Amino acid sequence: MRGIDTNVLVRYIVQDDPSQAEAASAFVEELSEHSTAIIDLTVLIELVWVLSKAYGYSKKNIEQVIEQVLITDCFIVEFSEIAWSALKEYKDGNADFSDYCIGISNLKNGASHTVTFDQKAAKNELFTLLK
Repeated sequence: MRGIDTNVLVRYIVQDDPSQAEAASAFVEELSEHSTAIIDLTVLIELVWVLSKAYGYSKKNIEQVIEQVLITDCFIVEFSEIAWSALKEYKDGNADFSDYCIGISNLKNGASHTVTFDQKAAKNELFTLLK
């Protein structure tokens, strides 16, 4: 098993740099159920940020990308249960995907809620607005 960095995943998805996109595509196409690559949850969070901020992807497009990464057999996503739960909250809510990852991770680690100054995140039951 090998790991994938955010920039490789971005090049594979966006295909904006011909030589890097070709290398990323060749790497991913060599993967299979028996030769997988791990995607750290941090990479998934960075991917969302890069697609949104640097490439202007819509929320709907980002949701589709995350889901595709999560269902692709040759990718093993670290803490996939957190990523799936965060994706559901992200689809239904107004906060960032990273916020939901944090809130769900904290909940799974025993927190009753996560305090935040983020008013969008605080609309979700995972969070409490710190005043």
